[in-house]
Amino acid sequence: MTATSTAPVFAALGDPHRQQLLMMLARGGAASASSLAPSLSVSRQAVDRHLRVLSTAGLLEPRRSGREVLYSVRRDELDRSADWLRELADGWDKRLSAIKSAAEAPN
Repeated sequence: MTATSTAPVFAALGDPHRQQLLMMLARGGAASASSLAPSLSVSRQAVDRHLRVLSTAGLLEPRRSGREVLYSVRRDELDRSADWLRELADGWDKRLSAIKSAAEAPN
């Protein structure tokens, strides 16, 4: 996974309302914009737009149920993004260890 492939995920997560919606869906399971809107300080239409951004980024799976669209979390995309972050962190840990070793080495 590259930074380019994770960019839509991190762009989508850059908004506090979208972060909150993702957490609500992760904790409570599939839900519609109408059922989520009362928990946020924005309109149902704004919640719907936020959900579509998260869905476009691959973080949510929309499913039509009658007149509503239910959104559920797609763990696979979250896992891929978390793996990329872990890989990035591991690289930094290795670099910092090398710097530490170099700094502590006798001259």
